[in-house]
Amino acid sequence: MSMNEKLASIRARYDELAALMSQGGLSGDEFTKMSMEYAELGPVVEAIDEAGKARSEKEELQELLNDPEMKDIAAEELRAIDARLPELEQQIRFALIPKDEADAKNAILEIRAGTGGEEAALFAGDLFTMYKGYAGRMGWKLEVMSMSESDLDGYKEITAEISGANVFSRLKYESGTHRVQRIPKTESGGRVHTSAATVAVLPEAEDVDIEIDDKDLRVDTYRAQGAGGQHVNKTDSAVRITHMPTGVVVEMQDERSQHKNRAKAMKILRTRLYDAERHRLQSERAADRKSQVGSGDRSERIRTYNYPQGRVSEHRVNLTLYKLEEVLAGDLDEIIDHLVAEDHASKLAELES
Repeated sequence: MSMNEKLASIRARYDELAALMSQGGLSGDEFTKMSMEYAELGPVVEAIDEAGKARSEKEELQELLNDPEMKDIAAEELRAIDARLPELEQQIRFALIPKDEADAKNAILEIRAGTGGEEAALFAGDLFTMYKGYAGRMGWKLEVMSMSESDLDGYKEITAEISGANVFSRLKYESGTHRVQRIPKTESGGRVHTSAATVAVLPEAEDVDIEIDDKDLRVDTYRAQGAGGQHVNKTDSAVRITHMPTGVVVEMQDERSQHKNRAKAMKILRTRLYDAERHRLQSERAADRKSQVGSGDRSERIRTYNYPQGRVSEHRVNLTLYKLEEVLAGDLDEIIDHLVAEDHASKLAELES
């Protein structure tokens, strides 16, 4: 389907929705669904109409160029239209990009130390500090759900919930392997080592997003273990939930209450199942999801933080920034903006192909 045909079908659907809603006889759910679709199409149709009007005006003005008395005014107005049309056309193209229904959702952030032992755990802690700083800049709320600390106050793994406006739309590009190059903090001197940590950002699922049948769950309880194997408490407060159809397992022991641990574990389980279903659907729509920015493949090396050179390299968009300290303090907007732009450009290319 050509771009013009797509635009014509959008305009036709917009008019059809207007007619259906004005006729009445719809159920409350049907009317709500149609009115939401109508509202989403509104800005696109407005831009289509404005661009069409500008093109008509352009044709009329081009004819006036032959009129000696009007040609100067016509030429000036033509310049204004020629400047406005590309902007309107770009606005239409961006409006046509399929919306990710998860963009407005909160996110579950999971960071795990990879290769590099204690140094990797310390780097995982640095990444957590970076995301905590970014959440603060964005006015989001970050709440730690579970953590496993290393001997030197790093994290073997840490999971947090980040809530606020459009969290997932910004953080979804962070999933992947992050690599650090530096002289290990565990050594007083020596050569530069490379360590890694993996980041997973999942859209937080709500009850309406995915149904979980209780009969598909196996719930085990046990005594929570502290560092060194000491009992955190003397009751079976820790919870392990296994989703039998998929084999997904979630453990939670950070709370003293079994009820609270179970609630947290269910939240993470629901989120992981929702994320798996999203990726399954995306894979059906795109034969090679790895070609997309922010594919979410946790094995993909996405970024390198080089301490000796104060450099951050974002490999997916060939971006290099010499502002390591600022990035690690949470100044991520420049990187994320590049990733968003690349993502939009790739989706526009698909639309126009």
